This record gives sequence, C-alpha cells and structure tokens, in this order.
Amino acid sequence: MEASTYKQLMKHHAGAAVVIACGEPGARTGLTATAFCSLSDSPPTVLVCVNKGASAHPVIAQTRSFSVNVLRNDQTAVAACFAGQTGLKGEQRFREGDWSVQQTGAPVMRQALASLDCELLQAHDHGTHTVFIGLVHAVRSDETSDPLIYFRGGFNRLGAPAESACTA
Repeated sequence: MEASTYKQLMKHHAGAAVVIACGEPGARTGLTATAFCSLSDSPPTVLVCVNKGASAHPVIAQTRSFSVNVLRNDQTAVAACFAGQTGLKGEQRFREGDWSVQQTGAPVMRQALASLDCELLQAHDHGTHTVFIGLVHAVRSDETSDPLIYFRGGFNRLGAPAESACTA
C-alpha cells in the first residue's frame, strides 16, 4: 500500500488533538499529535508516537521527559501553532498558552483539558517514528471543557452525543 493511500484512510480516524511538549525553558519544543493513548494504569503509562524528523524527537530522548497536553475545543490556535502552521518553531511556539513545569521539568500547559507529566521509560523505533513510553508522574484536568478533535485533516469540536440504540 502506498503511504498516500494509507494517510488518506487514517484521516477518517478521529482523535483528540494533543501537544507533546519537552525541553527546558529557553530550549523548549513541541508538536501537535493524535498518536497518543493510555498504555496501562498499573503503573500509569502512556505512549506517544513522534516522527524522527520532529524537533521534539531528540529532546525527548535527551531530557527523558515530556508532557502530553490534551487540547480544549477552543484551543485551535495552539494546535495550529504546534502543528507548524504558523511558521513558529521551538521556543517561539510557547507564546500560545500558559506554561509551567511539574515533577519531570517538561513544559505543561496550565489551561489544557488534561495534562500528563511523563518520565521517558522506553523508546521503540518503528519506520519513520519512535514510540515513546512515559511513566505519568503528575496530572491536571479541566472537568468542564470538551476536547479538540482532529478529523479528516482539520480540527473539529464534538457534536451532540450519539444515542444508544442497542436492543436485546
């Protein structure tokens, strides 16, 4: 299968837009991604998939930490900035949002829907990407907002909840 065909197909998979951030103040970087999921709750771990060409890739490997910031549905500008759509790079991208640090020293976005502060446990190379497995040390969440969703090549809000129609 050609990569372009596969990419077109994967646009039909809706996913939460997240910003993966890493680095120390003055040398921070990050990217918008949808390749993030929970791995286990014992111990609490997540996995993120990062392209080897992304500026965050070597920083995660070097600092051995990263954060995952699940974006709210009103944070399209943050998503676009960290996706490289504004031309900003590295530390410049952190002009969007209010950033702090928690236990690992990775940048964490204060007003994200949810933030996970992670220590890098393992890295597995696969094709163009590396799967980074992170041990979650601290979390923060906003119980009142909805997520920003990436679907069919664009950022979207959730629609009305689907009705359950299961019958016996």
